[in-house]
Amino acid sequence: NVLGDERWVTYGIIAAGLWPQTAYCMILYLTGLNAVDPEQIEAARLDGAKGWRMLWHVILPQLRPATFIAVVVTVIGALRSFDLVSIMTDGGPWGSSRVLAFYMYEQAFSEYGFRMGYGAAIAVVLFLIMMVYIAAFLWKMYRDETGGR
Repeated sequence: NVLGDERWVTYGIIAAGLWPQTAYCMILYLTGLNAVDPEQIEAARLDGAKGWRMLWHVILPQLRPATFIAVVVTVIGALRSFDLVSIMTDGGPWGSSRVLAFYMYEQAFSEYGFRMGYGAAIAVVLFLIMMVYIAAFLWKMYRDETGGR
């Protein structure tokens, strides 16, 4: 039983959370592949690029916008993974699957004391973590696009 073992419960929840994200990211990448410039692919072929070199140096750089959206949506979904933890394990076994969003709920609404202020503070911390991560990712993309200027 994966969800009953404290060593494996995190992997079970990750697998359940990745399943819908995989389909969403595939749709994003298929949309991004439609925007790949065929002239650049043809120029790379004329220069002798093929296989992995074509993928890494020609196609993937053109998929940066799709990658950005996929990473941001996946990270935000992971940080607000309250629903999976609540439904699948209720924070157990022995608190081993408790995430920040579930801890916020426990502190604010459960039998642990109805501490709304503390729950709100946890929500602000969760929001700040998401904003710092997204800002850092945006900054890195901006620097890559402008060549480090």
